[in-house]
Amino acid sequence: MRILFIHQNFPGQFPHLAPALAARGHEVLALTDEKNQRPSPVQTLRYKAPELVAGASALGRTYSDYAERGLLAARGARALRDRHGFSPDIVIGHPGWGETLFLREIWPEARLLLYAELMYRTRGHDVGFDPEISPDRDETRFLTVARSAHLVQAMVQADAAIAPTRYQADSFPPELRGKITVIHDGIDTDRVRPDPQASLTLPSGEVLRAGDEVLSYVSRSLEPYRGFHTFMRALPKVMAARPGAQVVIVGAEGVSYGGAPADAPSWKAKMLAELEGRLDLSRLHFLGRVPYADYLSLLQLARVHCYLTYPFVLSWSLTEAMAAGAYVVASDTEPVRELIRDGENGRLVGFFDREGLAAALIRALAGDAEAGRLREAARDTILDGYDLRADSLPRQIAWVESGGTMR
Repeated sequence: MRILFIHQNFPGQFPHLAPALAARGHEVLALTDEKNQRPSPVQTLRYKAPELVAGASALGRTYSDYAERGLLAARGARALRDRHGFSPDIVIGHPGWGETLFLREIWPEARLLLYAELMYRTRGHDVGFDPEISPDRDETRFLTVARSAHLVQAMVQADAAIAPTRYQADSFPPELRGKITVIHDGIDTDRVRPDPQASLTLPSGEVLRAGDEVLSYVSRSLEPYRGFHTFMRALPKVMAARPGAQVVIVGAEGVSYGGAPADAPSWKAKMLAELEGRLDLSRLHFLGRVPYADYLSLLQLARVHCYLTYPFVLSWSLTEAMAAGAYVVASDTEPVRELIRDGENGRLVGFFDREGLAAALIRALAGDAEAGRLREAARDTILDGYDLRADSLPRQIAWVESGGTMR
């Protein structure tokens, strides 16, 4: 078959699927934004990067911007059709940025398969979940409805879609949910595994090793969506109770989801100002974004790993931490409960319960007698249903080769 992937940041969610399909003899191409410089596992062409649409209202801005990207992506697809004679049997795309909106007009006969990451909701997800950061207002819900327009349109046009978790699939309305098959992206458990010899050298030159009293926290960006404010507010009590503990935080100071604070340049700056004088900064290490090998070493050596999230897209860092055999203390929110069962393969605490979070982290750092069992069970959870080669990738391949009809 001829298969086209389209993703503004390709390979995005398809770093394993695209080359695996090519290895099976399919003709696989990718179409991506001209500014995307990430290495590609398959032949890749680029479309012109869009510019922001001037003059759009707040309600229409998301659709205007993403429709513009969809237009440019469609022009790139048309060039692929007209200049190169490429006519795919299957088009696979992520609808989040509008790239698939007009592809039906270029290749009406192709099967259109989507990666259904999340549907915005006005209730029950991130909107109104954290009143301190984002109060529940009518206007916020209006904007959320408007932001969903391109996703609904893309899903209506799609023949089928795939979602990595049940929670994310169930975020879509019943009228669209029936199109979605749940198959996780998959974790390479041969690479992401426990390592009793793991070590990490801090910028100061200090070396942390497996067995040391280390608390890890990881997020692409240090922001409330991933509970950064809750985590930071629990630290004074944790660090006071465990004077030998080292706290290692990985993540950029920018924002991936939500907005920046109104009264500080970043959430990191805001929380450090709020907690000034209450933290031992000599034991608190902000590493920013780090190479993957360092990130993995941190997960392997930490005595406890903290993962917090709004009801939202589940982070790869949680599944990778579990695969690495981490002792995980996580937020008792719906996407997390799909993987972690309290006391069975990790510990759950309320997202806003900083006292409960501090107590759980102190217990883990002190040497929880149940740690070994929880670590082993966490990895077993990933091996049983989330393993890249044993489960996820074979199912993804079968789903694509069936044209999305396999359930």
